[in-house]
Amino acid sequence: MSAHHPHGTHHAEGEYEDLLSLWSDLEAALSVLLSRPLQVQDFPAKVRQFDGWLQDLVAHDIDAALYLMFQLASTSTVGYSASHALVCGTLCHIMAHELQLPQRERDSLVRAALTMNIGMTSLQDELAEQRERPTPTQQESIKGHPEESMMLLERLFINDALWLDVVGQHHASIAEREPLAGQAPEDRLTRILGTIDRYAAMISPRKSRAGRSATDSVRAIVGQEIDQRDEVSYTLVRSIGLCPPGTFVKLDNGETAIVLRRSEKANHPLVASLLDRGGQHHSQPSLYQTASGKPRIQSALARSAVSLQLNHRTMVRLGLYAAQHSAGLRGLITAPGSL
Repeated sequence: MSAHHPHGTHHAEGEYEDLLSLWSDLEAALSVLLSRPLQVQDFPAKVRQFDGWLQDLVAHDIDAALYLMFQLASTSTVGYSASHALVCGTLCHIMAHELQLPQRERDSLVRAALTMNIGMTSLQDELAEQRERPTPTQQESIKGHPEESMMLLERLFINDALWLDVVGQHHASIAEREPLAGQAPEDRLTRILGTIDRYAAMISPRKSRAGRSATDSVRAIVGQEIDQRDEVSYTLVRSIGLCPPGTFVKLDNGETAIVLRRSEKANHPLVASLLDRGGQHHSQPSLYQTASGKPRIQSALARSAVSLQLNHRTMVRLGLYAAQHSAGLRGLITAPGSL
């Protein structure tokens, strides 16, 4: 697999070794696209290419994709705009699959997620680095950016009306208790993107505040009880978990762990314990299947609460190894091309 040829066929181990680099490459390429869109030759084709690249990375292994994506999102405020776009695009892709959206809607949704803030890329990066509240001028730009982004995309020869509509209204308030199937496509997609946008913004750190834990982010959006009538939030939690791969948790035995993979039991993931109850590093991570009893997850932790440097390649491979050797998790390993 190379950054420019995501369809390459290498040995699986080699692909896992390279997965982190490929996510980082995609984020970097997306950053260039969003920072200088008017200098990009054939912008619509470029976005389609990045979308295809993203799909390949997710299809390779959803849990590894979630792990790397949440780690990228929570450890850096550099290039916040591209990082946020990538998280939103990836989660929208997973949600489209879960909600069984038609292909056309899925394409418009993911491409809208990647480009919704293109009218304020540098301002978004600036705000992530800023400790003070936005100035009145900045607030005005934030307010007008959905329409600004839509107009810029039209100048860049995007002629998918659904994509443009969703970008133009992605901050609009859409009824959240109505069945998604009964809503017009642009409202349905706006509702999905709006929820993902708020969730992704909360988990990402900025200079003015640390990112929230994934669980706190969900609670902030949907309240303490996740209502099945709110299909979008309910589907988000069902598909990635309250504590998705790549997020940190405190266990009820006092240890601190990172979530490696989801399990067949919702919200009982496979975790790797990194710190003992005294906060000392384990010489080797201990793997726990929280679905099978003790220990259990006591609470989610924000990234800022854990001062650890991790070898993400090792963690991803450890999670895959554990899943391959566990009957319960084996069926959840995504075969390439299955999403």
